[in-house]
Amino acid sequence: MRKPVWLRVAQTLGMLWTSPNTVIGIVAGLAGMLLGANVHWQRRECALIFCRMPYFRVARVAAAALTLGNVILCTGDILDVSCHTYAHRAGYGAELPILLADHERAHVYQYMALGPLFLPLYFLCGGISARNRFERAADRYAQSGRGWWPWS
Repeated sequence: MRKPVWLRVAQTLGMLWTSPNTVIGIVAGLAGMLLGANVHWQRRECALIFCRMPYFRVARVAAAALTLGNVILCTGDILDVSCHTYAHRAGYGAELPILLADHERAHVYQYMALGPLFLPLYFLCGGISARNRFERAADRYAQSGRGWWPWS
């Protein structure tokens, strides 16, 4: 199904707005490629995906990823893997596993809406933790397909 023109325009503007973050992601991804990572564009995620990122494999979770603008840096071979929500990993809930790709897509949308403001706001809200409203919103989006905005 073809997207409406207004949505394509909004996504293009969002990509331009978050381009400083995307550049950081591309630099990190290219550095990862020197150590064996591979790259591909995924239209569904509106992102350039760098898989098998070697320097993120120190994470203590089965699936890990980091989003920077329209770039997703992933430790695994693919992004479509199951993982637990932040709340579940922190012991707050017994939610069913979610798809990592859906969680990271929510962050891409957050970046496109907030642009260069995303990173400062993300860290002001607690950084990488189950209490961070950005992570809770990304988990909510991954569970339901709605609610990626952190102030819903």
